[in-house]
Amino acid sequence: MRYEYPGMGTAIEVVGLSKRFGDKLAVDDLSFSVDFGRIVGFLGPNGAGKTTTLRALLGLINPTGGTVTIEGRQFTTIENPAASVGAVLDGGMFHPGRSGRNHLRTLARGAGVSDARVEELLELVQLSQDGRRRTKGYSLGMRQRLGLAAALLGDPRVLVLDEPANGLDPQGIRWLRDFLRALAAEGRAVLVSSHVLAEVAQTADDVVVIHRGRSILQAPLNELLARHAGGVKVAGPDVGRLAQLLRADGADVRALDGDSAIVISDRSGEQVGRVIAANAVVISELSPVAESLEDVFFELTGTTGGPA
Repeated sequence: MRYEYPGMGTAIEVVGLSKRFGDKLAVDDLSFSVDFGRIVGFLGPNGAGKTTTLRALLGLINPTGGTVTIEGRQFTTIENPAASVGAVLDGGMFHPGRSGRNHLRTLARGAGVSDARVEELLELVQLSQDGRRRTKGYSLGMRQRLGLAAALLGDPRVLVLDEPANGLDPQGIRWLRDFLRALAAEGRAVLVSSHVLAEVAQTADDVVVIHRGRSILQAPLNELLARHAGGVKVAGPDVGRLAQLLRADGADVRALDGDSAIVISDRSGEQVGRVIAANAVVISELSPVAESLEDVFFELTGTTGGPA
């Protein structure tokens, strides 16, 4: 199904959200939005306020201040929430003695969804062969896929997922990536909280980064990475002379790999190439230095990538 909402581009809107637990301010004046047809990576270090934000969005806790809406309404006022938003928090909750199929059928009855939809979703998340097995025997990845099936029971227009790649092997992660892209291509909005930054970089259209409960940025992923490009790398026998020429012109140049290469952080490849050509500098490599989403994340949040 392709969702079309002329004039209704925003699926999720968080405006000035604050949440206090006693003396602790877990979320502080947080604002961001998620549009239909987009996958938004929701990023932040442990304790940044991501789970608190998702729980407020889904009506599981009451905000201290601000508003959180899905399709312009607070979750608790949506008449048919299963058709509006599907969510997976904490990997989903399953009765260990119940089969995956019966788990979905129980949820389906509460949502007014047919058993045929259950079978369709088991096939979609590749659990048809394991539907009769008790969930206590499921791997973590299988439980993640069952949680996704549960979130999709009502064919929702909006998905909210907390760490959906947790426990998935490389094949499962690629499956999830393609799965979420297909959902967004149908016009659905997908908000994904994740610590797997390399996977977010291959999946998300936009990213929201928060730290200590506050918003750091919201931007299209490609624009964010372009904005934090790492400069130009040059290697070759004449890089020492090139470095002198560039520094004399005011460029920011640093040595790399001993003295066999240099990185120029404030010049484009074209600008450096002109200096090389004008001065007959002999080089063996001229290439852009791209920062990964992980590098940008650590730079924005001031974290180091060590244990949290």
